[in-house]
Amino acid sequence: MFEHILVPIDGSSTARQAIDKTLVIAEKFKSTVTLIYVIDPYAFTGVGTDFSYGQAEYLSAATAEAEGAISAATRIFEEHAIPVKGSVVEGPTVYRSILDTAEAINADLVIMGSHGRRGLEKLVLGSVTAQVLSHAHLSVLVVRD
Repeated sequence: MFEHILVPIDGSSTARQAIDKTLVIAEKFKSTVTLIYVIDPYAFTGVGTDFSYGQAEYLSAATAEAEGAISAATRIFEEHAIPVKGSVVEGPTVYRSILDTAEAINADLVIMGSHGRRGLEKLVLGSVTAQVLSHAHLSVLVVRD
């Protein structure tokens, strides 16, 4: 039923719970899993020149954090012999990056946490999960914390 599952992660506790749910579903349906961690490469755009010198440091730190989260999650799936791929995706709009990836890999299910660690973006733009739900053309399973 679900051949390819996309799991966006961000290091939050709800992302960890989404990983746990994905394990159960992937084992049941013999699914392939793709993990992504989306980082915004333009996080300092419009903030001012005081922050322009921090752009490289931000990208370096964000990429290292993302790679660490992907690596840890990948090990969990590998320990259960579930085929898994993981990657860091750069995109200024997190929900759009998730949906674009889902389409590119031909995923038939997205499993994600109800909320993550993107506090300011959540306040300004609304929940990434809500955006995925409202724009998705595939099944989305939302895991609550």
